[in-house]
Amino acid sequence: MVVMTMPETRTVGRPNTDAETAFDTPWNVMVYNDPINLMSYVTMVFQRVFGYPRPLAEKLMLEVHHRGRALVWTGSRERAEWYVRQLQGYQLLARMERSAL
Repeated sequence: MVVMTMPETRTVGRPNTDAETAFDTPWNVMVYNDPINLMSYVTMVFQRVFGYPRPLAEKLMLEVHHRGRALVWTGSRERAEWYVRQLQGYQLLARMERSAL
């Protein structure tokens, strides 16, 4: 009598690479103060781009005005890139940076 056994299978996980970690890390969208745009205009842009209610958009605009910059959004890298391009299209000084989680 011959007994057949199933070969042992192993699940091998992929090692985490720097590129994968970079995509998993949240990204911040920062807006910087500039001497050109009116405060009402910056408020309107935040409402249009992010869909923020007026009180939140005004709060963020005042933070930009008084502190020189404000964190306006945090999330995936791809979406952060999209938001930065939108803000720059409205002539705001915007950049993205890795979140320091």
